[in-house]
Amino acid sequence: MTDVGVDRRAFLRGVGGIAAGVAATSLTACGTGTDRNATRTQNPKLLVVRDIGGSYGEANRKAVYDPFSKETGIQVRVVNIPGYAQILAQIKEGRPQFDVIDIEAIAFARLEREDAIEALDYDRLKNARNVGIAEFLLASHYVGRNYWASVMAYRTDAFDGKKPESWADFWDTGAFPGSRALQSSDAGPPELEFALLADGVPLDRLYPLDVDRAFKALNEIKGSVRTFWDNGAVPGEMLDRKEVVASSVWHGRLDDLIKRGAPLAYVWNGARRQSSGYGIPKGAANPDAAYRLIDFALRPEVQADFARIYPLGPVVPTAYAHLSEATARNLPSTPGHLLSGFDLDVEWWIRNQDSVTKRWQEWVRA
Repeated sequence: MTDVGVDRRAFLRGVGGIAAGVAATSLTACGTGTDRNATRTQNPKLLVVRDIGGSYGEANRKAVYDPFSKETGIQVRVVNIPGYAQILAQIKEGRPQFDVIDIEAIAFARLEREDAIEALDYDRLKNARNVGIAEFLLASHYVGRNYWASVMAYRTDAFDGKKPESWADFWDTGAFPGSRALQSSDAGPPELEFALLADGVPLDRLYPLDVDRAFKALNEIKGSVRTFWDNGAVPGEMLDRKEVVASSVWHGRLDDLIKRGAPLAYVWNGARRQSSGYGIPKGAANPDAAYRLIDFALRPEVQADFARIYPLGPVVPTAYAHLSEATARNLPSTPGHLLSGFDLDVEWWIRNQDSVTKRWQEWVRA
């Protein structure tokens, strides 16, 4: 999930107050490039989508963009704008070079507060209605399209046959000795939820987070944390090299290592889910085509096609009828994983991220 991680860091830098200067951006993937500063004209047969490119963008091309173009005759181009600040700047200038935004839920919440995103007309999204999509993903200004999760990973040869099964086990360095790694605040919201789960807080009572209790629990593990990682590749590398025996990790990041025989495993119990979605910016040149693409991407079979290529979980439950058990077991929105994990509370983190991040950084340095 390299590309998702890159986008998370770019987003965090953007919302942290970096000046919203707009760099030159190229259009790639499903069409030829164009000058970002050129004025877009309405063209019903051209749709421009913002995503993060890389292997995520390639999965979109194969599972969503190319089939959509084949069915509708609408050409899809992709603009790889790296972060929130640049996206917002284009919209505020009144000439966004994209008709659809594919980004994280927390970014959409901020765009809504900036009055930079259109309210969605769900009457135009028939594949979003009455299909089991979680209510919080049917937001006023964006609709969820997939899930990813932060989970625990560990070396299967590290604990004399014992298997850690919870964040309480991760915190228990007596029963499960060895160095750990946790995510830094540069890679996403600090993992306070895992500390609270380790301290006995039930999944359904995590929010609002008890910040003082979380940091008290973090104090207990800090001496065993070798690294606070800021890049999604780091946990797998450290586990593979035996530098740590357990780490938080973005799910899917260890798959290649596991396929090559590395003694690594995931623990889905206590997984922290987040979601990406689709929205339409204010000033989009082709909103009609935008609605058509969003609706197309929410078809169960299209959701399944994407999940086969890139390990993000469908938001439409019936997509799992199109997936093999082997594929489904590694996705964060299978029924079992939905029950054993929790969804990050976007609104709580928007209200508290700045203060929590400041406290986290001071705690790490102390």
